[in-house]
Amino acid sequence: MRRGLRLVAALVAGVLLAGCSAMRLAYENADTYLRWRASAYIDVHGAAADELDERIDAFLDWHRAKALPQYARFSEEAAKRLASGLSAGDLVWGYDALQLQAREGLRVAAVQVAPMLDRLSAEQIVQLERRLAEDNRKFARENLNGSEAERRKRRARVMQNRLEEWVGKLNQAQVERVRQYAERAPLTDVHRDRDRKRLQAEVLAMVRGRDSARRLPELAANWQQGRDAAFLALNEAWRKEFYALLIDIDRTLTPAQRAKAVANFHRYAEDFAVLAGQAGAEPLPQ
Repeated sequence: MRRGLRLVAALVAGVLLAGCSAMRLAYENADTYLRWRASAYIDVHGAAADELDERIDAFLDWHRAKALPQYARFSEEAAKRLASGLSAGDLVWGYDALQLQAREGLRVAAVQVAPMLDRLSAEQIVQLERRLAEDNRKFARENLNGSEAERRKRRARVMQNRLEEWVGKLNQAQVERVRQYAERAPLTDVHRDRDRKRLQAEVLAMVRGRDSARRLPELAANWQQGRDAAFLALNEAWRKEFYALLIDIDRTLTPAQRAKAVANFHRYAEDFAVLAGQAGAEPLPQ
C-alpha cells in the first residue's frame, strides 16, 4: 500500500496483512493506531484533534460494516480454490478482488481525511513534507541499498519467509524455486521509488492548493494511474514471474502444507466475520 498515502492506507494494509489471532486485537485498537500514525505526519490539537477522532471512528464504522464482510467472503473463496489446487485464473481472480477492495477502502478513507488536509497550516505542511522525506530515506535504505545480487538475495529471503508463514517450512526444491524467481523477476524498486515520489508530489500539490477534498479520493483509489510506461512494463513482467512461482509452489505442496494454507484462510474468514459482527450503524460524516 505508498508512503504519500500512508494515512489513508494504514488500516487497509494492516487488516489485509496482519496475522489472524493478532488481527482481532490489532483491529480492536485500530483507532489508537491510526491516531498515532496520523500524529507522525500532522500535529493536530483541540477541535482539529476531536475532528480527526470522529473521522477515524466513522471510517472504522464503515470498514467494519462494509469491508470486513467482503474480506470474509474472499478468504473463504480463496480457501476453496487453494484446496482444489491453484490455476492461473485463480491468481488473476485474487489479484483483482484485492485490488477492488483496496481501492474502495482507500477512496472512503481519503474522503474522510481530505477536508482536514485542505485546512493545514503552512507549518503543518512543512511537517508533512519532512515526514515524507524521512519515509523516502527509509525506503531507500531498505530497498535500494546493496548490489543487484544482494537485493535479489534479500528478495528471495523475504519471499521464502512469506511463503513459510502460509504453508510452513519449504523443502529444498521449493526454496530453489524461490531463488529462481528472485533471479528472474525484474527489480522494480528504483521505479517504485520514483512512483512514490510522484504520488507524494501530487498529494502535496493538492494540500497546498486546498484541493484535497476534490481530488484526493480519486488519486487514492487509482494510485497506479500516471505511472510511466517503463514501470508498467516492469511491473507486468514481475507479476508474470510471481504468478509462475505461486503455481509451481502450489504444484509441489505436500498435503500438510496445503492443509496449513487452507486453514490460514479459514481463520482469516472467521476473524473477519467476527469483527464484522461488531459493526455499528453510524453513517459517515460528509
